[in-house]
Amino acid sequence: MRASPVLIATDLDRTMIYSKNAIGGDPSGADLGSGPAPVCVEYYDGGPLSHMSGDTIALLRDLSAAVPVIPTTTRTIAQFQRIDLPGGPWKYAITSNGGTILVDGKPDLSWRAEIDRSTRDAAVELAHVHSELQARIDVSWVSSIRVADELFPYLVVDLSTIPTDFEAGWNDWCTSRGWNVSRQGRKIYTMPDAVSKSRALAEVRRRLIESGDLAADGMVLSAGDGALDADMLEYADFAIRPRHGELEELNWRRPTVTVTETSGIAASVEIVRWFSAHVAAMTVGAPQESQQLPQ
Repeated sequence: MRASPVLIATDLDRTMIYSKNAIGGDPSGADLGSGPAPVCVEYYDGGPLSHMSGDTIALLRDLSAAVPVIPTTTRTIAQFQRIDLPGGPWKYAITSNGGTILVDGKPDLSWRAEIDRSTRDAAVELAHVHSELQARIDVSWVSSIRVADELFPYLVVDLSTIPTDFEAGWNDWCTSRGWNVSRQGRKIYTMPDAVSKSRALAEVRRRLIESGDLAADGMVLSAGDGALDADMLEYADFAIRPRHGELEELNWRRPTVTVTETSGIAASVEIVRWFSAHVAAMTVGAPQESQQLPQ
């Protein structure tokens, strides 16, 4: 089997999959004109939670059959496994913001041990961070505090009542202790610096090259919408982000990162078509210089 010339890593929520609100309207398809109606790919407590464009589903299936595609998410293992993501089964998937690498659906224990060691060496313990965070929050603006896969805590907050100085003050405390803070929608994540999507993606890339599934000079492409995706977008040779989400609010731009023309669920179709164009260009042997690849 010929080694793939391309490796693709894509964020999921608000990049490939969308809640009803993130779609921008009724997931019956009214907002998509003549396009296929969105398909529910995740149910929670018996109700529909996440949707994908029908076009995205078809294109993602074709892509995953042609080249390695790595679903890459801040979701926990259990939250990721709720999704009926087209294109599987997945040899590799990255969850918990890079804290977990799933191999054939099972957590890789050696990777988790490396993450735990790195966090112990460079940061204060999770228990200390969790305790300090609990002392700074109040039920008047926090609906829940959870710990993801025993790696990092996150809050679900009321954006209308959260104290204006909370994020800055909490980030200041964390920065000097080996942790960082990021907000995506109503969730505020407190992440050890050792845990990142780019670090896990680099490990998956190494393994794919070692196994012969990816060419040593294979191109890395990625997509994502949030601040926790930024390092993965910068790690890739070329990347794309939707015209919505946290990075759009920050007006975050890089020379190697394309921004979609569309927003909402339509951006997912544009992203997967962008991936497909790059794969087609590489498959026919086009050189890797950016000027000869789709922008």
